[in-house]
Amino acid sequence: MLLDGTAVTRARLTALGQAKIEYSRFSLDLARRHGAKVFATIVPREAPRPERDDALRKDYAFLFERFYYFLNGLPGDPMGYHLVFDELDRSAAHILLGQVKSYFINTQKGRVRSRLIIPEPFFVHSDLTTLIQTADIVAYVISWGLRLRWMTAPARAELRPLVDLVHRLQFKRETEGGDRIFGLKLIDDLRPKPLP
Repeated sequence: MLLDGTAVTRARLTALGQAKIEYSRFSLDLARRHGAKVFATIVPREAPRPERDDALRKDYAFLFERFYYFLNGLPGDPMGYHLVFDELDRSAAHILLGQVKSYFINTQKGRVRSRLIIPEPFFVHSDLTTLIQTADIVAYVISWGLRLRWMTAPARAELRPLVDLVHRLQFKRETEGGDRIFGLKLIDDLRPKPLP
């Protein structure tokens, strides 16, 4: 354990790195054993961004769609929060609230999906919320280790066991029409479709 950051040795740093990887593995495995599902969009840095901030970005619309499919496949009458955010910037949070409201009120798909999804993001502080820390681990593993088709950036080899766990957590479903739906998707353009 590192108690004194000024007297770091290579052995202690190695042990700290190994402990972090083991903590991440344990957290992801625990999430899997309790039925957690992963939904994520992977957006390259160079992806075109919307010019205005009044419409919901395509990556969020994708997440709403997949979360709706997940809830719709559950027995009973499920209802769920969809977006839980680490609140970092209040002005960005207010913009997102307006975009989500517009999506659920002004689009037909949004109105249909609001039957199962509580149409308002939930904001938390990750340093106070354990499950958000687990989501941060998933995001890190996806960003640095997971590669889908058409992704060319190199992956960090030491994250391979964690990538395998994230793949096992990924939401998967086959539709009645035989299409396969996955919870992980590469989105290379964030601009939303124009509203009719």
